Amino acid sequence: MGLLPTDRMNSLSSPRCVWVNGPIIVGAGPSGLAVAACLREQGVPYVILERADCIASLWQKRTYDRLKLHLPKQFCELPRMPFPNHYPEYPTRRQFIDYLEDYAAKFEIKPEFSSTVLSARYDETSGLWRIVTSAPNNGGDMEYIGRWLVVATGENAETVVPDIPGLDGFDGKVTHVSDYKSGEAYAGKRVLVVGCGNSGMEVSLDLSDHGARPAMVVRDAVHVLPREVLGKSTFELAVLLMRWLPLWIVDKIMVLLAWLVLGNLAKLGHRRPAAGPLELKEKYGRTPVLDYGALARIRAGDIAIVPAVTRFGKGGQVELADGRTLNFDAVILATGYRSNVPQWLQGNDFFNKDGYPKTAFPHGWKGQSGLYAVGFTRRGLSGASADAMRIAKDLGNVWREETKPTKRAGACHRRCISVVF
Repeated sequence: MGLLPTDRMNSLSSPRCVWVNGPIIVGAGPSGLAVAACLREQGVPYVILERADCIASLWQKRTYDRLKLHLPKQFCELPRMPFPNHYPEYPTRRQFIDYLEDYAAKFEIKPEFSSTVLSARYDETSGLWRIVTSAPNNGGDMEYIGRWLVVATGENAETVVPDIPGLDGFDGKVTHVSDYKSGEAYAGKRVLVVGCGNSGMEVSLDLSDHGARPAMVVRDAVHVLPREVLGKSTFELAVLLMRWLPLWIVDKIMVLLAWLVLGNLAKLGHRRPAAGPLELKEKYGRTPVLDYGALARIRAGDIAIVPAVTRFGKGGQVELADGRTLNFDAVILATGYRSNVPQWLQGNDFFNKDGYPKTAFPHGWKGQSGLYAVGFTRRGLSGASADAMRIAKDLGNVWREETKPTKRAGACHRRCISVVF
């Protein structure tokens, strides 16, 4: 793609401008890939922008080796392409990455990599979206201009690092779970895992498997459910029950099953919230923890449970809320991720301050002025796939009704990008 002479002069002081026939998708994770595939099926051209140098960078670069999908594969498929038959019920990290790469190849999805969105705003005068990206590998900043914007950066765009006094001065190694790969490097070490969600539980188990001495911080009440009950996925069972019973009854059944299978977790330092697991997921996006074997290690004393951290001291000391001071060699922050939409999407009231659509699922996929959102349902990949199909169908109808495609020699029929200045 070349620049006109005036572009070469103006590029020294302003971004190069590119007109996009079709929607501009921000994010090439599973949500962005799903939208792109569905748009292709609808015959709608698009551009997909990705800040990393690969698709699904969270899975490829920020996940630990032993990770598997937490839900059965049928709940994690993207539209129009099932998992291979030989995949296990809970595919591994590597298998899921292979699936996504095959998905991108099948639907000919070719993102503009190393394109970090600096800002996106809707120009009321022109009725167009203007998205400025920093793309050092492509010669500097670019400005993409088009009628539609699809926000697909998802719920896990940025790491969350808690503000705990003294953390910066801790003598040992401090790592966010996004940089954790394996417990092999921690063999024989005392490791504090801050966070007791799915990542915290699984990393603690992995550390124990590799001969480390992990202690997991349990600060808040949390629901822990067995991954399976009598060989059946707990999540699948909940979905089935929700077809016939109200949420509050299903919640009571889930808690009862957890008590029968896992026992009284209060003795292990785990308190259950007053609200049920599905209610918390529905209202606040708080996912219940699925046990993969960590509870057995906690009972055996291989994984310690400690209360909240009040401050980090020198020499590896950690002060706890119960007054104890313990020593650790390393800290792993299993404190999760957050949306980064408020950092770059300007002048709109569709997203709240936390970077989620203000309108709850299933109505949070479409805003005003050609704005769409996918991957913010707090319902995992199944929610993202449902929204991707809604978005593509809506854009397909608009595209066929409101655009007048021209047939010119040499035109690009898939993405149709042209320089406008």
